[in-house]
Amino acid sequence: MTTPIRVMIADDQMMVRQGFTVLLNAQPDIEVVGQAVDGADAIARVAELAPDVVLMDIRMPGVGGIEATAAITGQPGATVKVLVLTTFDLDEYVYEALRAGASGFMLKDASADQLAEAVRVVAAGEALLSPNITKRLITEFSRLGAPRAPSRERIAELTERETEVLSLVAQGLSNGEIAAHLIVAEQTVKTHVSRILVKLGLRDRTQAAVFAYETGLVRPTGY
Repeated sequence: MTTPIRVMIADDQMMVRQGFTVLLNAQPDIEVVGQAVDGADAIARVAELAPDVVLMDIRMPGVGGIEATAAITGQPGATVKVLVLTTFDLDEYVYEALRAGASGFMLKDASADQLAEAVRVVAAGEALLSPNITKRLITEFSRLGAPRAPSRERIAELTERETEVLSLVAQGLSNGEIAAHLIVAEQTVKTHVSRILVKLGLRDRTQAAVFAYETGLVRPTGY
């Protein structure tokens, strides 16, 4: 029997925590192992419970979701994934949460099936990076005047094909879509993505997309 995905829910609203707990515990492959009432509590509870995925409310009193996400994912050898929860589709903090280490974000009004699938995707090491999120990243980088990071030279560590794959990842394409675009096997794309993450020291596709925009490898168009 497959070990269930261990989930922790961090939200300052008790009804949200309890609602998500009921929804996720109804899934045969997911187990909610604990709850946290704010960011500080989340950091402490992650150390205690070692969940696979944390559902993190982005706006909480005291230590908020962004600060908690950075603390949790920034631990040496950290493997826990953070899925940020937000009430607003255009939440101004979504970008900062992704930059802090979140693997994606979900709206709080998502269906039970959407929420469960998001947990599975993130737990598997993929990123919840939809085209809509990519557009949001592009808009934010345009507003801030990207590139911001002084690490452009790190791209030189990548091969020409890896650089091409990274740029397509940053545009929100899935492995299947990238494979079709490059006319290669999907497994080949997976291998390229894995090597890119290792070479650049990145956690997942979301971090790769942020890196690509911050270094100027991919530039927003139409601005």
